[in-house]
Amino acid sequence: MSKKVSFAAKPSNRAISDDADKWVEHRETPVTELGEPMKRLTIDVPSSLHRRLKISCAQRGHKMADEIRALLEQHYQAEA
Repeated sequence: MSKKVSFAAKPSNRAISDDADKWVEHRETPVTELGEPMKRLTIDVPSSLHRRLKISCAQRGHKMADEIRALLEQHYQAEA
């Protein structure tokens, strides 16, 4: 006795890629309280640092992005 197994057609990544491209081209850019558009910043950090940051933010009910933004603002204060 043999069991027949059938496989569906290989999925295509094209639909996902098209949707992603449309999202990037037409997404709404967040704006600060002062009306300034936001820009995305991607950085790599060690796992241990990420863990400490995430735990600290979770304990205080803060978002990681807000904490990092505050640190950057403090270090790179706007010149008048």
